[in-house]
Amino acid sequence: MLDPKASKPDSFKPRRWFLSGAAATAAAFGFGKVASSADAVPPTATGGGTDFQKWLDRIKGQYRQVYDMPEPNNGFGLIWSHVYLLTGAQGYGVSESELGVVVVLRHNAIPIALNDSMWAKYTLGEFFKINDPATKAPATRNPFAHIKPGDLPIPDAALDKLVARGVMFGACNMAITFRSAAVAKQMGLRPEDVKKDWIDNLMPGVQVVPSGVVAVNGAQARGCSYCFAG
Repeated sequence: MLDPKASKPDSFKPRRWFLSGAAATAAAFGFGKVASSADAVPPTATGGGTDFQKWLDRIKGQYRQVYDMPEPNNGFGLIWSHVYLLTGAQGYGVSESELGVVVVLRHNAIPIALNDSMWAKYTLGEFFKINDPATKAPATRNPFAHIKPGDLPIPDAALDKLVARGVMFGACNMAITFRSAAVAKQMGLRPEDVKKDWIDNLMPGVQVVPSGVVAVNGAQARGCSYCFAG
């Protein structure tokens, strides 16, 4: 008969002994602590205090996608966003409310974020080498929002229509800063004045983000799959 007071063999030791031993082994090899269910939740999922983090927390839905758009690329980042909403709802058998889409406008795609008055005032079509689909001349209006027939092959892909469907747009502050400074130099204006003018005239629904690359990173941290659309 086994003596109940005798020490138990290793196979009888409580489960917590195993877990503590595993944790010690992991620590010894630099693997950190054994993760609990709470530890498994990414820190970014709990939100944060900056305006940028609060913007990221607005990404909706179970199925999430971020489009990295450093170039206008004939509006394909917008077109693919529309296609994702259309086919994602069909493919997953869910409503569009379960589909989260973020478009990050950076580098040379920045003018897509600006309204018509900025395109005309700063001749952005000429500066960014974007032609008006109707006239074939440098655009003096934004041909990606409030579009005319023929601007985009899919009219529902216009920026304003995507915003109305819940697509989130981020505009790179670094690109705004450097591109507005270049335009200001070309026109003999003060860089800070041009930058302020651009930010004051962003299309409704467009959020200035610290940089395009950090916005792509943040969206991925919130569960968005990455797609290059530049």
